[in-house]
Amino acid sequence: MFNHQNNLNSGDNQKKLNNLHICLFSPEGNFTQLLRGILSSDRYALKEIDCEDNFIEFVENQKEQIDCLVFLNRTVWQNLLTGLKKLGVILPVVIVNVEGSNIDSSNVEASNVSVEQNSELYHSAEIQLDAQKLEQIPSYINFAITQFLNLAPSCSLSQHSTKLNQERQETHLFLASQQQRLAEKLKERLGYLGIYYKRNPRDFYQNLDQSQKQQFFQYLSEEYRKIILAYFEDIPEINQWIDNFVDQAFFADISISQILEIHMELMDEFAQQLKLEGRSEEILLDYRLALIDIIAHLCEMYRRSIPREHIDHIPFNALFPED
Repeated sequence: MFNHQNNLNSGDNQKKLNNLHICLFSPEGNFTQLLRGILSSDRYALKEIDCEDNFIEFVENQKEQIDCLVFLNRTVWQNLLTGLKKLGVILPVVIVNVEGSNIDSSNVEASNVSVEQNSELYHSAEIQLDAQKLEQIPSYINFAITQFLNLAPSCSLSQHSTKLNQERQETHLFLASQQQRLAEKLKERLGYLGIYYKRNPRDFYQNLDQSQKQQFFQYLSEEYRKIILAYFEDIPEINQWIDNFVDQAFFADISISQILEIHMELMDEFAQQLKLEGRSEEILLDYRLALIDIIAHLCEMYRRSIPREHIDHIPFNALFPED
């Protein structure tokens, strides 16, 4: 039943400035207990609701505090999401599909993030997953927030919605304000970690087509050349150039191995030029300092921005992928 001690505005939760506020709707005790264990870290403030009558009221009243909904989906409860949409309450959501599933810990297995392609229930940025993948729900929560922040207001409602145009516009405006609120709240609460949620997977290097990959890689190479040529000069802008380069690499999800590739290609070019001039190549060894500087900046950005539960499970090819 409704538990006021679990309220998101409780004193204990307000002390946790670096957590995500998750609202769980689950009338099934086994599922609730299992999810509570998965989200037991200090990074989450979990509000559990097991009563249909309280769900919409709580979400509407606490929408300014909720960062993500986790909704246990059975057909009989889908009208609750419809009710939120009619009220214009649009929030990040992970919908766990459990029809025909027997939820217990023995059924849960680790899985990479792969979004289920099911009918839209709430809005076009919702994330659906099978109950068997529950162990990876922290990753799905992060993805749901990312999708929400990149959700276009014009796409927020299902095409089957019967709302009038004026009501649509009001909901779209409300969505835009919620996106801004969530982005600002994440920035304030999570600090540098909030940057993680602003990354758009569609802009990742590995998701670009071949022409875009070549264009972006050429751009990074040119920026890297500019940094290398100015690294040992007294140029005040050099630190800003490095920061800009690292930002571009981070938001494109560029790996360390790709930075090494850019560096080695440039050093090979310089080496050939030095040979033509009859000069020693040893001077190129000094530029390892620039490489180390840039890699250190990029690694620190990844370290400080990627949620902690990701760090514990990052595979080797996340930093050194096979392209």
